[in-house]
Amino acid sequence: MTHSSLHPAFILHSRPYSNTSLLLECFTALNGRFPVIAKGVKSKRSETAGLLRPFSPLLIDWRGKGEVKTLTCCEAAAPAIALNKKSLFCGFYINELTMRLLERQGPHARLFELYSASLHKLAGAEEIEPVLRQYERVLLSELGYGLILGQEAETGEPVDPEKHYRYDLEHGPVATTSDAKCSISGRTLLALEHDRQLSREGRREARELMRRVLAHYLGGRPIKSRELFQMQ
Repeated sequence: MTHSSLHPAFILHSRPYSNTSLLLECFTALNGRFPVIAKGVKSKRSETAGLLRPFSPLLIDWRGKGEVKTLTCCEAAAPAIALNKKSLFCGFYINELTMRLLERQGPHARLFELYSASLHKLAGAEEIEPVLRQYERVLLSELGYGLILGQEAETGEPVDPEKHYRYDLEHGPVATTSDAKCSISGRTLLALEHDRQLSREGRREARELMRRVLAHYLGGRPIKSRELFQMQ
């Protein structure tokens, strides 16, 4: 099989399936998120099992007409992306968000490209929070829940970097005072929108905003990978 017939992919999650197989949740640019069964890969003779783990760039192919496909080919596209300590937990966090929010099937080329780039940034010891905020924002946008960050909800005027706002999940930024609960500065909103560097206070504001927004779309169910941070 030629490389041109294979699809760049990542494994978001895997679990045992029968005695010798794995049930994998795959992520590709053209097919989005979908499940495949990797038959026989847990046997001693299998040369594929070592490839089928998160954060490894793969080239794969599959067959099947139902929702769950059967893996027919898997090759390494590049060495596994080396995440460790905090960056590893962030990788699990990105995987969990993608698993829980992204519907199965359907093209997501932009998100797939950002997913790969985000893992490489985490491995490169770059600042972690900007990487996570960008991925969260783009993921929501891909789902049709894009955040309105640059325009005031009530007036339609551009967000003022010198003002403070509360973020209405249905409408966007609404002007408020700096001491109001869950207030966020216009400067932070604009930095989020344009992926600009945030101050220490801006990082806190952005983190709290995204947690509140994500909790809404996750139905209030906690994100398990966050527990890894709390254990450190």
